[in-house]
Amino acid sequence: MPFDHNTHYHPLLLRLVPPGARRALDVGCGMGEFARKLAARGLDVDAIDPAGEVLEPAKALGSPGPGTITYHRADVTEHPLPPRHYDVITCIASLHHLPFDTVATLRDALAPGGVLAVLGLARPSTPRDRAVWLASLPLNYVAQAVVSVAERLNGGADPVPEAPIRDWDMSLNHIRREAARLLPGSRIQVLPFWRYLLVYRRM
Repeated sequence: MPFDHNTHYHPLLLRLVPPGARRALDVGCGMGEFARKLAARGLDVDAIDPAGEVLEPAKALGSPGPGTITYHRADVTEHPLPPRHYDVITCIASLHHLPFDTVATLRDALAPGGVLAVLGLARPSTPRDRAVWLASLPLNYVAQAVVSVAERLNGGADPVPEAPIRDWDMSLNHIRREAARLLPGSRIQVLPFWRYLLVYRRM
């Protein structure tokens, strides 16, 4: 699919970075596209992913500066995270690869005032959930067509390594319940293109 639903939401996620943030953790960083955007804003980023096939090309791309990127090939459930350390933690289409209660570990790694932002995938639970995602279908077709035409005009898309993909089995209602328990005060928004946004700020 030429239109990348996750990349579409990068500007939204960047707006959630707290003012004055200096340290970031990007969980499931893949090819490091979002990590590089954080580094371009001056943050020092720890980018973590267990898939070596995407981390090696990501390392080769380096950092655009002025921030730095340190890549870690690891499972975040087993990788020690410093407590109260990160000003922003992002999970972009990666939390469904992990036990949901991993968010408690990420919560504890947030500095005071830090933000955890999850762009996630889940099954719809309510008529409103389904309505938002059904309304995405025509938008998705248009976006696919526009990007596909642009790629053909530019000689085609360059092949890129892909990280392993896993289906998601949690429902949005399950996520709402678990987020209320583990991340009190968090908010969840259902987004077009079959995504939800979970935002938690540590006080």
